[in-house]
Amino acid sequence: MMARKYLSEVVSLENPFEGIFTVALRPLEHPYKFSPGQFLHLALDKEYDGSGQWPESRCFSMQSNPKEDLIRITYSVKGPFTKKMENHLKVHSEVWLKLPYGDLFEQNHSKKNTVFIAGGTGVTPFLSLFTDESFRNYEQPKIYLGFRSMAFNIYQKELDSICNKTSIISVKYQDTEGILDIDAIFRENGMENSYFISGPPIMIGAFKQYLLAKGVPKSAILTDDWE
Repeated sequence: MMARKYLSEVVSLENPFEGIFTVALRPLEHPYKFSPGQFLHLALDKEYDGSGQWPESRCFSMQSNPKEDLIRITYSVKGPFTKKMENHLKVHSEVWLKLPYGDLFEQNHSKKNTVFIAGGTGVTPFLSLFTDESFRNYEQPKIYLGFRSMAFNIYQKELDSICNKTSIISVKYQDTEGILDIDAIFRENGMENSYFISGPPIMIGAFKQYLLAKGVPKSAILTDDWE
């Protein structure tokens, strides 16, 4: 699927915690086209008219599924670009999106007892699959999620809408239960499954190295680490 530019409007903006925002966008010209697990580039340049060199932008995972009219992204304010987003994005603001990019769930992998591991906002690319009809093709997927606290789980509505009712979900809150334990996850699932990992780069790197050291094939470890 070729990447396409979309002039888009902010239709809602939620700020559940300091420095964390969820933005819903709608296309002003053509419907969005993408697959679960893909990401977009967002540009803020008000002078850009859709032609010429693509302006400065930032990548974000899409947490909506492709059947939805809107695209939702969640971002943390971590650098100059996201700080500019915090200061300038309002309801009815216009931005440019370029999408889709990535092939996270289109890569070859087992759909039996597939393991999904996500820390914090790393769950967003998984949500685009979990709420899509294609997720019914997975057999007893195992989902492990870690959040700083129960209050930081701002995705419960989407988690309640998971299409696959055979899903086995484990949620861990750091303030009461500690962090996700890759050793325990591996002992529960073993060598035969595909592992998807998304979250902070340090977590992705540590978990991937652990699984490789245990003998899990590199091809069975799929990560959302395009940043």
